[in-house]
Amino acid sequence: MQNHEIDYRIFGEEMQYVEVELDPSETAVAESGAFMMMDDGIQMQTIFGDGSDQQGGGGLMGKLFSAGKRLLTGESLFMTAFTNVGHGKRRVSFASPYPGKIIPLNLMTLGNSVICQKDAFLCAAKGVAINIEFQRRLGTGLFGGEGFIMQRLQGDGMAFMHAGGHVFERNLQAGEMIKIDTGCLVGYTSGVQFDIEYIGGIRNKVFGGEGVFFATLRGPGKVWIQTLPVSRLASRILSFAAPGGRREEGSILGGLGNLLDGDGR
Repeated sequence: MQNHEIDYRIFGEEMQYVEVELDPSETAVAESGAFMMMDDGIQMQTIFGDGSDQQGGGGLMGKLFSAGKRLLTGESLFMTAFTNVGHGKRRVSFASPYPGKIIPLNLMTLGNSVICQKDAFLCAAKGVAINIEFQRRLGTGLFGGEGFIMQRLQGDGMAFMHAGGHVFERNLQAGEMIKIDTGCLVGYTSGVQFDIEYIGGIRNKVFGGEGVFFATLRGPGKVWIQTLPVSRLASRILSFAAPGGRREEGSILGGLGNLLDGDGR
């Protein structure tokens, strides 16, 4: 096993956090802003990239290249490493950024590789590589909801993703295919074929309200799906926050109804 071996516990329901238990000299890495709390005896250090090449391989240019790849996924150049420098077990916790679920991934049992949304990664054992994953087909890149670039988590240790709402997984058999909303896709194992399918029909385009593309995923492999993409949550909040943007479902009173129910401030 090349990655640090860590134990963990996940707490909460809608706003979860993961508590990682570190033995002496073990390290966990996390995105900037994911840290919540830690025991005394844990040393916090900012590192280039994901820390998977911090053992001397590749030199300075290799580290800069690894960190630079993160810019393409919209992430920071830096990550934070938390190392147990004490003599006993120590714990460090990382919180989810919005309501949803934290998904533990044992990469050793998942073919050592999981492809996920750009902002899904939360934290991992040191040694897990967070690389870019280019979508090779033009249609997938342009209309896949995540652009040309996603993230690939590689290694044989534990990694943790976060997604919005409720998250469930589907195990696809060889040749089995599902179609889902492009924004609801969280991640999938490397054996799954990911593509985009056009929704035909002018009525679907104009009145469907669901966009004009599906994400199609064909097995074999495992797929993680979220019920509330953060983009959908943000657009709904913005529609209520914008002046004149509040819309009442089923109300024929319009603005008068907003005043009467006390929420039209």
